[in-house]
Amino acid sequence: MTDKSGTSGETGLPASIEAAWGLRERPVKGPKPGLTLDRIVTAAVGVAASEGLAAVSMGRVAKELGVSTMALYRYVSAKEELYLLMQEAAMGEPEPLPALVSGAGWREALVEWAWAQRRMYHRNLWALRIPITGPPASPHSVAWWEQGLQALSDSGLTEGSKISVILLVSGLVRNDALLMSDIAAAVEREGVPAEEVMARWERTLKRLVDPVRHPALVRLLEADIMTEPDDPDYEFVFGLERLLDGVEELIRKESAGA
Repeated sequence: MTDKSGTSGETGLPASIEAAWGLRERPVKGPKPGLTLDRIVTAAVGVAASEGLAAVSMGRVAKELGVSTMALYRYVSAKEELYLLMQEAAMGEPEPLPALVSGAGWREALVEWAWAQRRMYHRNLWALRIPITGPPASPHSVAWWEQGLQALSDSGLTEGSKISVILLVSGLVRNDALLMSDIAAAVEREGVPAEEVMARWERTLKRLVDPVRHPALVRLLEADIMTEPDDPDYEFVFGLERLLDGVEELIRKESAGA
């Protein structure tokens, strides 16, 4: 049974998400022959991929499909629900982690998990703009969390620490992907390579900083590292390795009963 918002009283999930879990049948007849939930989500993802998440609306998706806006509401109760379905489509099933099969250990497995997430987001940068409204509840998002927890299964961490580590790693991945997305948008606006954008920023900063008020920034700029050839993966690798160093210390403390 669902309430007026289209949410099930038993699971608290929208009807379309319940359908994704196989808990209810999807509509088989729509206002227009051939209209399906999958077609709606595919059209919405296409709009987001080409024009950004802000361009997605029920009216715009209906126009893409050649149907009335009201026809979509038979399948999706609101734009927020459509966002969840788009996110589910973008995430897909998580990639297999070779380290889990080989038994290489929690650190290698978690590194593979983080890189797989990063690749997924880089294929779907628009998905990073979807607001986070709660814990994962769709099949693919739950599968990603399950895989991350499995990566930590031999770590010796408590269950509470495991979920905290998963949140930390996921946050690092999202922040890195968001930064890359913002830089890409800036480069597109400027119409010049990323290296030139950074060079302009450095030239501007050198004119503005004061050796008395900003001595640390002056030393940074004098080192001329801001315009060195950029490794797009360096900051992610650096951050992930330092985070996992901290996890190793946490494991040591928990194993010692601290």
